[in-house]
Amino acid sequence: MTAVHSLKLLTADGVPPSLKRNDRTNGQLGRPMVDAGLEQAIRAAGGITELARRIGIAQPSVSKWSRIPAERVLSVEAVTGVARAVLRPDLYGDAPAELDEIDVARAQEYALLATLLARAPDTALLKRISRLRGVGTPLGLAHAALSEAARGAGVETVEREFFELFTGVGRGELLPYGSYYLTGFLNERPLARLREDLGALGIERVEHQHEPEDHAAILCEIMAGLIGGRFPGTEEDQHRIFQKHLAPWIGRFFGDLAAAKSAVFYRHVGEIGRLFIETEIEAFALPR
Repeated sequence: MTAVHSLKLLTADGVPPSLKRNDRTNGQLGRPMVDAGLEQAIRAAGGITELARRIGIAQPSVSKWSRIPAERVLSVEAVTGVARAVLRPDLYGDAPAELDEIDVARAQEYALLATLLARAPDTALLKRISRLRGVGTPLGLAHAALSEAARGAGVETVEREFFELFTGVGRGELLPYGSYYLTGFLNERPLARLREDLGALGIERVEHQHEPEDHAAILCEIMAGLIGGRFPGTEEDQHRIFQKHLAPWIGRFFGDLAAAKSAVFYRHVGEIGRLFIETEIEAFALPR
C-alpha cells in the first residue's frame, strides 16, 4: 500500500527532478514516447483515463507523460499494483537492497495510513486491503481486523464514513491536523515549524494539494518517503521529524479515530495507527 502524493522533492533551483530532463519523442511533435513502466501502469489501470481518475488528476496531464514523474510513482503503485521498481527502475531499482525488512515494513505502514487518511479507498484498494494478513501481535491482529472490514465494506458506505469523519457539513467529526491538536487552532506555529524543517530537506507541497503539511496523511507520507528513500534524509532526519511533528499528537489522533462515533471501517485504521505509533515511539527511544 502506498501513499497518495501531496509533496514533491525540490532540486536546488526549485524544480521537481522529473522536470529536469527533456522528454523523448516518438517522432510526433509534442507526443512523448511512453516507457515500459508507464505502459504497464496504463494497462494495469485499464487505460490512461482510468489511471488519471484513480490518482486524482486530469487525463491530459497523464497523456503528456513520457514516464511517471518521481512525485507520482508511489501513488501510481498504490492504484495499479505495479511495483515502483518496475514503474521507475532508475529511482527504485536498488531500493529493496538498501532497506532492511523492518524499514520496508515501516515505510509500507506509513504509506498505508497516508493513503487511507488522504481519501476514502476505492474498490481496487479495498480489494487489496482485504488480502492483508496479520501475525499474532497486536498490530498484526489489527491488520487482520482491517482486512475483514474491507471484505465486508461497500465503497459508497466507506466514502460516506470518510466524509462524516473528516469533512462533514461545516466540519467533520475529527480535525486531523497537528496545529489543531497542539494549539486548538488551525495553521498555527506547529505548521510553520514543520514547513521550516521540510524546507531544509528540500520538500514542499505539490501544486494541486490544498491540505496543509501538518495533516496526518501528509505527515505519514513524509515518514514513508524519508524511510523508503523517496525523500533525502538520514535516520536522524526521520527521528527529528517524528519527535517534533508526529509524536506529540498523532497517537492521540489515531486513538480518537478508533473511538469516533462515525468510524466503522476507519475504527480499524485508527487502531492500526495507534499501535504503530506506539511502536515507533518505543523504537526511536532505544539507544542508537
